[in-house]
Formats: sequence, structure tokens, C-alpha cells
Amino acid sequence: MTAEATQASSQNTNHAAQHDTRHATPAPISPTNVLLEALGTTISPELLVQALTHRSFSHEHPGAPNYERLEFLGDAVLELVSTETLFAAHPDMTEGQLAKMRAKAVSEESLSAIARTKLHVSPYILLGHGEAKEGGAEKSSILCDIVESLIGATFLEHGIDGAREVIHRLIDDTLAEVATEGPALDWKTSLEVKSHGLGKGDPHYRMSVKGPEYAQIFTARVTLGDDEQTVWGVGEGSSKRKAQLAAAEVAWKALDK
Repeated sequence: MTAEATQASSQNTNHAAQHDTRHATPAPISPTNVLLEALGTTISPELLVQALTHRSFSHEHPGAPNYERLEFLGDAVLELVSTETLFAAHPDMTEGQLAKMRAKAVSEESLSAIARTKLHVSPYILLGHGEAKEGGAEKSSILCDIVESLIGATFLEHGIDGAREVIHRLIDDTLAEVATEGPALDWKTSLEVKSHGLGKGDPHYRMSVKGPEYAQIFTARVTLGDDEQTVWGVGEGSSKRKAQLAAAEVAWKALDK
């Protein structure tokens, strides 16, 4: 992070602490912070700040790098480690079963829960004022991204072995849990199977999107077969797929009743 951006984040934090906690943005973080204790690793202060910086903060402080590249890297590392873990733990499962389990374990829902319950990361996220006002530090999409960016930062500093240790620390219990789940492993496929079983035909998803480019929210509405009027489920997410999965879950549960 540039000196200007670092100074800006520190000034924002001091102002927030004294006047308005809704706009709180933390100062650069020491490697001994409780967040790193929860991760079980060390990350240099500059890289840690980048891993916690949302694009909205970068827009307000030109030159301040955000977490998007780290998130991209961390996503790939997380997928690799979760894949090898599931592959070793379930030698009798098919590729399709393993893929569904992995998708569930590294989903926005699962990773945002880890961010909230294991890392308690929300107070440390650097956000622009507009995103902070909208509660960005509690948005599942941002929390999911932060987990992946922290994994990416860990990989850069400690390589695959260090990243593997952190990932096991964070998601091994989730990987074990998803092995016991049924339709929740893939709501879209489960909805299609149930809908066909009830003679209602294929699910169809109508999409809409709202919000600024850096924080778009997609909405999916699912209908079944030729009936375009009855909406069986509505879901929101930070991507089309996430919104469709959320809508499919609602629709599956409605049909299951």
C-alpha cells in the first residue's frame, strides 16, 4: 500500500473510533494480531493490509492495492487443497460426488461463515465510505472474498505447505460436514430432479442485477416447466450462479413440502 493510502486508512480509523463506528476502517495490522492467530500463520503487514482492502476503498484512495488479485490466487489454492483432501478421504466416491462436495465446502455460504465464526474478520476490512454505510463488512460476498485473499497472501509468503496448513485449519470440519449432506450439495441439480419427479418440467431462471459495478447483487427467480407465472423461489448473490443456487434451494424446499 502507498504511504498516502496507509495514512488515509489510519486517519479514517481514528475518525471512526471517535465519531462514527459505521465508517470504521482499520489501520495497518500487526502480524501478531488476533486475526493471524486465528489463521495460524504470519503475513507481512503490507500484504495483510492489501488482503483486507476492498475495491471500494481503492476507488477512494487511488494507488491503494485491493485484494482482488490475492482472492484470485487464494481461490485456486483453496480449490486444490480441498480437492486433494476430499480425494484422499473418500476413495469410493465418483468425480461428480466429489465435485459437489467441494463446491459446497468452498461456497460463499461456507466461507463467509468461516470468516464470521473462526476469523471474526469484519472489523478489519478496509471499505469505502459508501460500502461501509451499506454494511459491506457483513456481506457474505465480501467475507468470502476476504477468506480467499488471506489464503492467497499466505501462499505468497509461505508457499503451498503453509497455505495447506491454514486451509486445513479453516475448512476440514466443513469438508467433513458436507459429506453428510444430501440435496444441499447441489441445489440446482436437486431441484431439477425433484421437479421432474413431480411432473413439473425443467427449472428456468430469470435474472436481474442491481448495485454499483464493484458490488453488484444478482437476483434469480425460478419457475418450473411451461408455467412462467408461478415463481417457486427467489435468491440473491454476488454472481448469477450464487443467486440461482439460492433460488433453487428455496424452490426445492417449497416443492418438498
